[in-house]
Amino acid sequence: MTGISTEKKRERAILVGVISHENTEEQVQDYLDELEFLTDTAGAIPIRKFTQKVDIPNPRTYIGSGKLTEIQQFVIIHDIDLVIFDDELSPSQLRNLERELECRVLDRTNLILDIFAGRAKTAHAKTQVELAQYQYLLPRLTRMWTHLERQRGGIGLRGPGETEIETDRRIIRDRISKLKEQMAKIDKQMVTQRKNRGKLIRVALVGYTNVGKSTIMNLLSKSDVFAENKLFATLDTTVRKVVIGNLPFLLSDTVGFIRKLPHSLVESFKSTLDEVRESDILLHIVDISHSGFEEQIGIVNQTLHEIGASNKITYIVFNKIDAYRFIPRDEDDLTPPDKNNIPLEALQKSWMAKSNVNCIFISAKERQNIEGLRGMLYEKVREIHITRYPYDNFLY
Repeated sequence: MTGISTEKKRERAILVGVISHENTEEQVQDYLDELEFLTDTAGAIPIRKFTQKVDIPNPRTYIGSGKLTEIQQFVIIHDIDLVIFDDELSPSQLRNLERELECRVLDRTNLILDIFAGRAKTAHAKTQVELAQYQYLLPRLTRMWTHLERQRGGIGLRGPGETEIETDRRIIRDRISKLKEQMAKIDKQMVTQRKNRGKLIRVALVGYTNVGKSTIMNLLSKSDVFAENKLFATLDTTVRKVVIGNLPFLLSDTVGFIRKLPHSLVESFKSTLDEVRESDILLHIVDISHSGFEEQIGIVNQTLHEIGASNKITYIVFNKIDAYRFIPRDEDDLTPPDKNNIPLEALQKSWMAKSNVNCIFISAKERQNIEGLRGMLYEKVREIHITRYPYDNFLY
């Protein structure tokens, strides 16, 4: 008797981005590459990317009628399950697009929420994600209704409301209120936990998602924090006691930031981000092998500013130097050089020469310059400890 496979069929998706006066074609391609990674992380198969140049997005369907027809034909011919847009769509745009394309349409926010729903393991993380999902769902309830009736699973449909056909706005608002009460209790518990950690100096790892924070956490703390080459591998903050030389301190690994991180997620993950706000030192981890690493630095700095943590002592840790690729230019190439045309040594010198930038270059995977990172951390933690607790100098 032949066994029946229980493996769930992966959904087929196409990705759509818009080139406008705010974004160049190259930037949009980078954004779609990231959206492709998000789609794969969510469990779907990215089949093709579509882009369109528009001055102003169509208020009805976001993209123009010609591009919509092209996508519609591709959906039919290639049996596409999902069309994912890189920007947030209005409830009416989502409804109109689904009516025209006759398949499910997601925007970037919904996709990120879905990934968070799949990644949440602890009660704390699940509560935070559920709150963000309900806040996203509320204004889109009319559109979601048909999905609830069909009782279908799939990306963008996990989490709250999937099995409750009779869900209405009143029930969702009541649920949001209860979740906020739960989050208030969790916030108090987290504050108590942080107070109970005593007088140890706190160091927090921050950075764009998938830059190697958890791998660095494992190296420094000699622990086994979950790490993989997927976006948002870490949702819950992990705190470990680390000892370098004779000096103990606390090291926390936090959720990664990302471009256009949904505001509802930032709000619901407030208690998690408090680890960043209350830390003494930030290690801003950067993937130097990524072509858009400078933009990622800007996104992380902006997020830190939004949560009130931009005034912290910060070190930039350029990770993945082993994966950096230098592309030499032809002698007759007159176009302006970009980051890929600069040797790693020159890139290191340029960043080290910038004022007020404390930085170090490492490879967590290959364990290159990890001792340099340990030494830098030791000196800064020791400096803060001596200043804050002068009577503990016998430690040194």
